[in-house]
Amino acid sequence: MAPPSEHPDAPANDLAEQSSFAGVDRAAPAPGAGAAASGPGEPAAPASAEASPLSRQASSRPRGRVVALTGAASFLGRNLIGILEEDPGIARVVAIDIKPPDTGGSKLRLHSVDLTAPASEERVAEVLAAEQVDTLVHLCFLSSPTPATAWAHELESVGTMHLLHGARQASLRKLILWSQTILYGAHPTNPNFLTEKHPLRADPDERFFADKMAAEREFNAFGAKAKGTTVTILRTAPILGPTVQNYLTRYLARRLVMTMLGFDPLWQFIHEVDAIAAFKLAIDGDFPGTFNIVGDGVLPVSTIVRLAGRTPFPVLHSAAGPLVAALWAAHAAIAPPSFLRYLRYVCVADGEKAARVMGFRPVYTTREALLDYISAQRLRDVRLLQETPA
Repeated sequence: MAPPSEHPDAPANDLAEQSSFAGVDRAAPAPGAGAAASGPGEPAAPASAEASPLSRQASSRPRGRVVALTGAASFLGRNLIGILEEDPGIARVVAIDIKPPDTGGSKLRLHSVDLTAPASEERVAEVLAAEQVDTLVHLCFLSSPTPATAWAHELESVGTMHLLHGARQASLRKLILWSQTILYGAHPTNPNFLTEKHPLRADPDERFFADKMAAEREFNAFGAKAKGTTVTILRTAPILGPTVQNYLTRYLARRLVMTMLGFDPLWQFIHEVDAIAAFKLAIDGDFPGTFNIVGDGVLPVSTIVRLAGRTPFPVLHSAAGPLVAALWAAHAAIAPPSFLRYLRYVCVADGEKAARVMGFRPVYTTREALLDYISAQRLRDVRLLQETPA
């Protein structure tokens, strides 16, 4: 697994998520973003003594809202950009990501900022002020765990801190964070449904969990001090659907699926369409606080594996830990041993608050989200078989 050249410790997967925090510090408006955008093949116009290209680019007050997104090239980012482009109430969509998303039109403007660099705080403040951003959506988090824990920490925890330091210098009306219900942790003492008041008890020694919990703390601290800024945290259940890719889709794509002998916990999912719709709701309305974004219903792991057409591979808990640890060290496992707890104990979130306060009601149930993923995966399986030489 060869790491990208920008980060010697970065994993080769999750490239969309990593792109927002890696690369050079520059600003590049997307084609069609306005008068300051250069034509195809044309060099960028030099800065004048009176104003920078960035300030000239956003000199006029937009006729509508301006939404900025980190992780614009990630799954959530590029799909949310497509929806925002179609909203007549949105004047501009500002992508903070060195990798251009594969969606976007005349409203899109791309600014490349390395959020792991201390100087990025000033750069973020400049972009937010010049583009007159009123809403900032922070989406750039790894969708799957990585052995490159030092890089992941810089990406998620330090990057979030730098982003918020820059945001403090801007006049934001709204700040939205993507988080996950997996952060509640899987424990034998968990209630059947975890509300937003339940503490986050995922393994603090696992970087995939710890950095995301740190990001939540940073956002909550920001919200406590920033008067006039609505801070919203959306904790999504594991996202499934026909196009999304993460540790869960990789787990279910295997022919032989590890389960825990003697355990069959309940799982819940959120369909990719519903997850994107929840973020659009948060952008459109004012909903301070934390919300679980989950699909209706639950399914036991045994049923999930059976519906996916996979073969379960039950393993004793005492043997599973050392086995997965060895595979993870060899880059042959989907997730580290800390994820084995989710094969033993329940971690199901309560979506009542999002329904009551936000009016969020998922179109797809947990079962329907799974079946939609399975239908698409079966087509991918057939294609792989067809491409295999006889």
